[in-house]
Amino acid sequence: MKDPLFSSASEIAAGVSTGRFTASKVVESFLAHIAQRNPTLNAFTAVLAERATAKAADIDAQLALGKNPSPLTGVPFAVKNLFDIRDLPTLAGSAINIADTPAREDALLIRRLEEQGAILLGALGMGEYAYDFTGENAHYGNCANPWNTAHMSGGSSSGSGSAVGGGLVPLALGSDTNGSIRVPSSFCGIFGLKPTYGRLPRSGTYPFSDSLDHLGPMARSSHDLALAFDAMQGYSNSDHACADRPTINSAETLKKGVEGLRIARAAGYFSLEEYPQAARAVDKICRALDCTAQIELPGTLEGRSAAYLITNVEGSRLHLPRLRTRPQDFDPDTRDRFIAGGMLPATWYARAQQVRHWYAEKAREVFRDVDIIVAAATPCVAPRMGEKTLTIRGEAQPLRPNLGYFTQPISAAGLPSCVVPTLDEESGLPIGVQIIAAPWREDLCLRVAHALEERGFAALQPGVIQEHFTD
Repeated sequence: MKDPLFSSASEIAAGVSTGRFTASKVVESFLAHIAQRNPTLNAFTAVLAERATAKAADIDAQLALGKNPSPLTGVPFAVKNLFDIRDLPTLAGSAINIADTPAREDALLIRRLEEQGAILLGALGMGEYAYDFTGENAHYGNCANPWNTAHMSGGSSSGSGSAVGGGLVPLALGSDTNGSIRVPSSFCGIFGLKPTYGRLPRSGTYPFSDSLDHLGPMARSSHDLALAFDAMQGYSNSDHACADRPTINSAETLKKGVEGLRIARAAGYFSLEEYPQAARAVDKICRALDCTAQIELPGTLEGRSAAYLITNVEGSRLHLPRLRTRPQDFDPDTRDRFIAGGMLPATWYARAQQVRHWYAEKAREVFRDVDIIVAAATPCVAPRMGEKTLTIRGEAQPLRPNLGYFTQPISAAGLPSCVVPTLDEESGLPIGVQIIAAPWREDLCLRVAHALEERGFAALQPGVIQEHFTD
């Protein structure tokens, strides 16, 4: 029996639950694949082989005794290395944190996934302190795109995108402050969900910008996103931003489809005349959804500007002691951006917060007239490693911050957004599209994503990696 490493999480769970193969066999196969391919992709910074093997054996023993399986039983997953993992220092992509005391317990979302039978395989690389959209890291090396290793994986959840896109795990967790789940999902040809701000507790993760930090899953199918999202929901008073709201069962509503939903294409700020690769992707999605309406999010430019300032100031404030005592231990690009944030006047920060709240309210008002907004996820397919500029509105702009040109405003408003993959035939590389809904309506994002998946917009399998493991 072949056990394809590009299977979805739900397919793996079904196989383990029905006894077609064991959790131990699944873990063995994925660990072998990681050992073979991670040196090329550089997605993992720590592989927890002993822990994963023990967890899989325990699951097999419990199933043999008649325990009822969960929807994620036996599913391997990995997490961005800003998540606390018991007995490991929480690197957050930095060299400085190597010397930190190892975490005493796993982050809350790791614990919730393992309670549902998922198996943690390790920690994944990321941009230093999450201040990155490229996947390049001065300390641990660049995380490669599984479609073409000369290209960026996207960041800052770079290892998460590369690992899922390259078949090293079917499911990964990332963080998203301004687009760090959605950019690598777009570049690596996978699905990614940034939930509503405050939906999932951030407890046990290394912060970047408290006002904007989100956590969420990245996977090879919309169903897997829904299963992971549902497993991780629930209020926790350990995160002051976590909203005490009822959980939703998004997996149960996936099959409702798009009938009756008011869907519009984002216009104005999100217009794509200068971005042909993004335009082709959004055109394909809109045709599949029979979407002809357009709508603008008023104040988007101001909202993005506010998020940019808030990110700079809050990130700088967090790292100011290390910037003063260990500046040489930062990636120079990250260090300089933090220093710039530390020099911004306090009045600018206060005004930026006012603008953020104003923009979020304006965005919520738009959803009186529509249920779903379709927008580009990235301006282009994954650039080649080392590229430094991106053309925006006819002018060369710094690449690193502007890969989040279309994602950052959605974070500023705190809206849920799901990336659906497409293939750009001209470049031969993936590029994703955002499916955006009103606050707390992740179920609608996932319903539309699932309907698109059924119409052929599935996670893409790169030509770089095709091997399967057999029993």
